[in-house]
Amino acid sequence: MKRKNAALQVAHSAILSALALILIYLSSLIPMGRLGIVAAAGLLPAAAVIAFDWKAGILSWAVVSVLAFLLVPDKFCVLLFAVLFGVYPVVKSLSENRKHQWQAYLLKLAFFNAALTVIYQVMEGALLANLPEILGQAWWLVYLAGNIVFLIYDYGFSRLIGLYIARIQRTVS
Repeated sequence: MKRKNAALQVAHSAILSALALILIYLSSLIPMGRLGIVAAAGLLPAAAVIAFDWKAGILSWAVVSVLAFLLVPDKFCVLLFAVLFGVYPVVKSLSENRKHQWQAYLLKLAFFNAALTVIYQVMEGALLANLPEILGQAWWLVYLAGNIVFLIYDYGFSRLIGLYIARIQRTVS
């Protein structure tokens, strides 16, 4: 029985990973909504976390990140997934197990700021070219705006997870 569950977990995670990889590839082809498509790809590791555990989410994230770096031409989309959207479901799951809600938010914001710093350091030239001039000169505004948008994203992500559990997880399991 345990072997069947392991096979189901691997198959389920593989399908979710393939779908995430397809979305990341599409994000590199479609000029509009790249950030949204990459964020949608981040929902698929969340499904692995919900269906099994955080380890399945890590496996899905790692597989998609490596394959995307090898196959997807737009490395910025891959970087967004690998550093932020793909691993965030695992971070969210582990941080929300805290006793106090403020601890969960503190951990999630610390993760986001670390991810934003990595993305900023790796893609500094490309990011600064696309930011309004005032944000390029005052980097703290980028972090302030990013944290506000991230909190809105976290709220929406929580709602989507609830919808997934209520509507889809029941049918898939």
